[in-house]
Amino acid sequence: MTDARLRQGRVSLAFSFFSQGVAFALLVTRIPAVQDRYGISDALLPLFLAAVPVLAGAGSVLTGHMVRRLPPGAVLRWSQPVVLLSLLGVAGGREVWHVAVALGVFGLAVGALDASMNMLGVSLQRAYGRSIMLGFHAAYSLGGIAGASLAWVGAHEDLALLTSYLPPVLVLVPAALVASRWYTTGTDGADTGPQDAGPGAAAGSGVPFALLMPLCLVMTFAYIGDSTVSNWSAKYLEDVLGSSEELATVPYNAYMVTTLIGRTVGDLGVRRFGAVAVVRCGTLLAAAGFAVVAVAPGPWAGMVGFTLLGLGLCVIVPQTFAAAGRLAPGRSDAAVARLNVFNYVGFLVGSPLVGALGDAWSYRGAMLVPMVLVLATLVYARSFGSDDARYGGGHERPRVVDVGRGGNEV
Repeated sequence: MTDARLRQGRVSLAFSFFSQGVAFALLVTRIPAVQDRYGISDALLPLFLAAVPVLAGAGSVLTGHMVRRLPPGAVLRWSQPVVLLSLLGVAGGREVWHVAVALGVFGLAVGALDASMNMLGVSLQRAYGRSIMLGFHAAYSLGGIAGASLAWVGAHEDLALLTSYLPPVLVLVPAALVASRWYTTGTDGADTGPQDAGPGAAAGSGVPFALLMPLCLVMTFAYIGDSTVSNWSAKYLEDVLGSSEELATVPYNAYMVTTLIGRTVGDLGVRRFGAVAVVRCGTLLAAAGFAVVAVAPGPWAGMVGFTLLGLGLCVIVPQTFAAAGRLAPGRSDAAVARLNVFNYVGFLVGSPLVGALGDAWSYRGAMLVPMVLVLATLVYARSFGSDDARYGGGHERPRVVDVGRGGNEV
């Protein structure tokens, strides 16, 4: 495969990650407006919100089966427009069942989208011969910042949901369809390799549970940490640390910005120091962030903690997907689809866990629980490869190969 084809595939996939970041941020940051539009009670709202990750997990599992017959790029090509268009269904309905159907479609499609995007990312990274996975997730973070900014404008100007959602959807859907022309798996054929991983493998997947389970746990712990920030940072700053309502909106924005920064430079760290060192460093930073948040005497110290969290957690998830590709080179699509389910498990567990502990104990103490869970990543650090693992072609292309190729690569 030519360098030009790889570059085109890399840029088009980065745009897909960016678009997904925009779409997800547009939805989650306008949940109060969705609730008001349809008159959804506070008691019923958690059921609606929980249904999305549950259906996304189902979508990820279905994708694992679909890619046996279709390339991941084909799944991504249809799932991305469906995710974006389902936002219009969320914004434009009139009855509660309308939004229920739209959120259901969003959930199923977003599971397929997340899985297929990361499948392509793992495959392209293998073809490039060096770490590029964090860059794709940096594009997602950038999209999240853009989507949250658009949502803020819509809320500030008191725009109707449909008016707020329509312009980005009209721009991103045709752009995503055009970009999908250049999706590539990074190989000249399908995901090839051993078809039989032995008796410990899951039926039909060829991926041993015992091999993948440490990464599944790491993924769950990382998303418990992430959902803690997204769901509880504002409340924690205002109710526990005594900040103003305006200041309470800052931690999540700071978290997203530091996530973008960390992912932008993270690939350089993996190339220089190896994936294991980067994951260990990220884990310690994230744990330090939770510790600072738990003992913070005031809101500004709390924001320092959430900033550390962004820098630490941001490297773990992309490297977990990359490690799955290394562990199952002949079945990386199946491994990524299975691993992606635990993204949603962590999201489902994190928010209720912190809320229940906060009500029963204290919110300061509750912040120590995701800290301990994230620290467990250190136990599983060896699952990310040898100390010098960088996940290139053949998974460990010598770094000297990259010297002199910089002018031919994105």
